[in-house]
Amino acid sequence: MSERFDCENCKESLYGRKYIQAEDNPYCIPCYDSLFANTCDECKELIGHDSRELFYEDRHYHEHCFRCFRCDRSLADEPFTSQDDALLCNDCYCNEFSSKCVACDKTVMPGTRKLEYAGSTWHESCFICNSCQQPIGSKSFIPDKDDHYCVPCYENKFAPRCTRCKQALAKGGVTYRDEPWHKECFVCTSCKVQLAGQHFTSRDDSPYCIKCFGNLYAKKCEACSKPITGFGGGKYISFEERQWHQSCFTCSRCSVSLVGAGFFPEQEEILCRTCNSNL
Repeated sequence: MSERFDCENCKESLYGRKYIQAEDNPYCIPCYDSLFANTCDECKELIGHDSRELFYEDRHYHEHCFRCFRCDRSLADEPFTSQDDALLCNDCYCNEFSSKCVACDKTVMPGTRKLEYAGSTWHESCFICNSCQQPIGSKSFIPDKDDHYCVPCYENKFAPRCTRCKQALAKGGVTYRDEPWHKECFVCTSCKVQLAGQHFTSRDDSPYCIKCFGNLYAKKCEACSKPITGFGGGKYISFEERQWHQSCFTCSRCSVSLVGAGFFPEQEEILCRTCNSNL
């Protein structure tokens, strides 16, 4: 007698019948499908041994059931994604969930480089300077109403220009007589020292540091021969076209201060009452 060859489940003979080996045991086709086949997540029917099976995130599908939830397009050989457990082809996903570029009004596809600013989205190649028309990319930019400019174009177009060198002032600077200057351009007309942050004055609309102004234009003290500028709260005495620093206005003989006191001119000298009485 020949050896028996039966289905492991239903025990019916498999001689002359198709069978499938599983877990080292033979099964007839109906038993194999009932025991081992997965249920299609879409149609809820078994996926038979002779059907092409697709699976995604622990869900199994017949090939013909693996379709886009929106347009019913087959996803068997197409890129797709999932939204709230619904399968969507890339086109439907983009139309429904992806943002649109405000420049070209086309969808910004998932995975492509994009730029977002003030609640709007651009393709990287669409986010360009309004002046030079070059992509801004990851570089700094300056918004102006609905336009965007790269920093060089904005400075050339809108930034104030230095009165001296005529170049744009990107930041900072000094205002003198309602005109803008770079700090390094705003210098003393005579010695060229920078004047930003220090006291200065002007002559014929030209700025001067205190030292140069005193040396060039200020009157000299009769006593010490140094310039009398009047800056920094300094006071001076003037008499018959002669000037003195307040601290220098003293008796020519005894050196007592004459500020607020009577004095007597004696040729080139000035004398207090006592020294004048001793003449």
